[in-house]
Amino acid sequence: QVQLVESGGGSVQAGGSLILSCTVSGIDIFNIIDIDWYREAPGKQRELVGSIPSGGRANYADAAKGRFTISRDYDKKTVSLEMNNLRPEDSADYYCRTSFLETVYWGQGTQVTVSS
Repeated sequence: QVQLVESGGGSVQAGGSLILSCTVSGIDIFNIIDIDWYREAPGKQRELVGSIPSGGRANYADAAKGRFTISRDYDKKTVSLEMNNLRPEDSADYYCRTSFLETVYWGQGTQVTVSS
């Protein structure tokens, strides 16, 4: 079993920054799994923000490029999403996700609110 727990959400003004964290626990597979960050705004579909593969470089959706950075700490088994220059349209619930042995795991989400 794999558990993902997000943290770090909150409310900021436009132009501000937040760092979200996704902590992975359970089976010791952190070193071999890819981690994705998604977000879901009210009334909208859940969308991919970016991904970081095991041992590879992160890649980002167009909306995140240049403003968001995904990194992973293998010792702490966490993946961070650093968000800068936040905009009201970045307001959403943010989720981390992974898959292992054909099973998809999601965290419970953390809310980000950006006011103008």
